[in-house]
Amino acid sequence: MTSETIISIFLGVGLAASVGFRVFLPLFALSLASYFGVWELNENWQWIGSLAALLTLGVATLAEVFAYFIPWVDNLLDSIAIPLAAIAGTAVMVSTVANLDPVVTWSLAIIAGGGTATAIKGAGASTRLASTATTGGVANPLVATVETGTAVLVSTASIFAPILAAFLVIVILVFVFMIYRKLRPRTKS
Repeated sequence: MTSETIISIFLGVGLAASVGFRVFLPLFALSLASYFGVWELNENWQWIGSLAALLTLGVATLAEVFAYFIPWVDNLLDSIAIPLAAIAGTAVMVSTVANLDPVVTWSLAIIAGGGTATAIKGAGASTRLASTATTGGVANPLVATVETGTAVLVSTASIFAPILAAFLVIVILVFVFMIYRKLRPRTKS
């Protein structure tokens, strides 16, 4: 594997993790990076760097970010966004991974991209439900702010410092695992 391939995998995993926080924001960041020539996408995915895609993803990003600040709407969005996160996480991996056999690319995209995005989105949805249950939704905008900020940070790191993004993803996944362990029901022996 070349260093370009490894870096492209780190980019894809970082963006997939960001998709777990906000579905459209990482796609918009990728569109910006492609449009301005910061990152070259695979041949079949170059449309993401078009002006039409950039504008569409920009509007979708703004709508998604602001909708998450409305209590109860945010919980509804989470129920829709979990399957979308799996699809978008897979898509960003496929669009960025370079120089791999298509079978390996798609396998990696489904497992690492879709799996990472789904795990993070699921943990975020659980956090939001807990926030809604304990605060009546009052704290949900704080959760939305943290999630959006994390999506911006990881998306930016993915594009400009993919190795740092991979490290951030590991930290986030460890945090998600810790939340899962605290929330899962205990079995009695």
